[in-house]
Amino acid sequence: MTSIPANAAVPTVIDAGTARKVTLAGCVGIFAELYDNGIFGFMAATLAVVFFPQSDNAVELVFLGYAVSFFFRPLGGIICGFLGDRIGRQRMLVFVILLISVATAAIGVLPTYASIGIAAPVLLILLRVLQGFSVGGEAAGAMSFLAEHAPEGKRGRYTSYAQIASFLSLLTGTIIAAAMTAGLGSDRMESFGWRIPFLLAVPLGITGIYIRKRIGDTPNFLRLQEEGGLSRNPLKEAFSSPEHRRAMLLALFIPLMNGSGYYVLFSYMPTFMSKVLHFTKVQGLLVTAASLVAISIAIPYMGSWSDKVGRKRVLATAAVAMAIAGVPCYLLIGTGSVPLAILGASIMAVIFAGHTGVIHILLVELFPTRVRYSAYGLGYNVSAALFGGTAPLLMTYLIGKTGDVHVPAYYAVITALGTLIAVSRVKDRAHLPLRDA
Repeated sequence: MTSIPANAAVPTVIDAGTARKVTLAGCVGIFAELYDNGIFGFMAATLAVVFFPQSDNAVELVFLGYAVSFFFRPLGGIICGFLGDRIGRQRMLVFVILLISVATAAIGVLPTYASIGIAAPVLLILLRVLQGFSVGGEAAGAMSFLAEHAPEGKRGRYTSYAQIASFLSLLTGTIIAAAMTAGLGSDRMESFGWRIPFLLAVPLGITGIYIRKRIGDTPNFLRLQEEGGLSRNPLKEAFSSPEHRRAMLLALFIPLMNGSGYYVLFSYMPTFMSKVLHFTKVQGLLVTAASLVAISIAIPYMGSWSDKVGRKRVLATAAVAMAIAGVPCYLLIGTGSVPLAILGASIMAVIFAGHTGVIHILLVELFPTRVRYSAYGLGYNVSAALFGGTAPLLMTYLIGKTGDVHVPAYYAVITALGTLIAVSRVKDRAHLPLRDA
């Protein structure tokens, strides 16, 4: 798909065929972006040996690097959001996938601690910071882009496809990590095998960049641009409005469940199962893979359901279900049985689909086009930094201090209740058109 010429009339209604093409193209880019981001978590145990061989807390140090990068996500959200609201969503989406692809591939060619000493982990964390900056510009931009292209009445379904892409990218990373660990063994993985998943960023990035460059910008943005209605300073405008300030505060707390879902149930789970519950690395990755299949199947149903009954009802139902099922499901995972662990993780995954499949479209609908990328990006990325990226490090620390392997279960319950409270304060706009101003 090519960009809409400057002198062409901006369409007010997107036909279903165009929406499907844009969604498919957008999802390919999201897949590449989230694969690059997620593979770091899946390879944490191996990276600990390669980059922190002399430390007794090597895994904790890797997750510290994982957490630090999240504090650069708000910066990425601010800069990319400002530019995305000023010069267009499409240009920024090309930039962020280029940045993360380069950073991820660079990790794959880094010298190890054995080669250059302390400089190796320092470079690793710096590259992880670049990944964090890029992802900060991705979420709000990609979801705004898809929502602004989606047909009325189907925004939940169309944006949920992007979440399927993100979890399929995690599934791909899990399968690659599991297959390579099983096939190469620990010694060869620590020698050279760990590089391969990161170097796959090169073909993925090239594919994503090619597709995103061929997508036109959204009708909402182009219409504002044509009318001269773009904000000169979207972030300042967002902070100057009581309505937008309240919406950004909601964007900070509504995603609380992401901390126990995306970052604990999926990114941290393989390490949790191998280091704490004493499953093998491959078993931990396989349990995670099964739960990723479950959530990928459930997400589009949750998105479509939210189009019918509203975002609040689906999110509230998911939050209540997680608060009830969190502890029992983690008890199943902790039995030591792989089938029971798969059952527990998959139940939580299906519940979490009601959150992750709907959260982004609800946040998109909180803001008008003039400030959407900036305001949504800031609120969501601050939430991810405070409650998401720090979650694996927090789980590792609390389990080490308390000896209680059920800490992730308690975190699931607490974050679910936090999301439930925040969602209760939202005005549901599922059945209203997106606002431009």
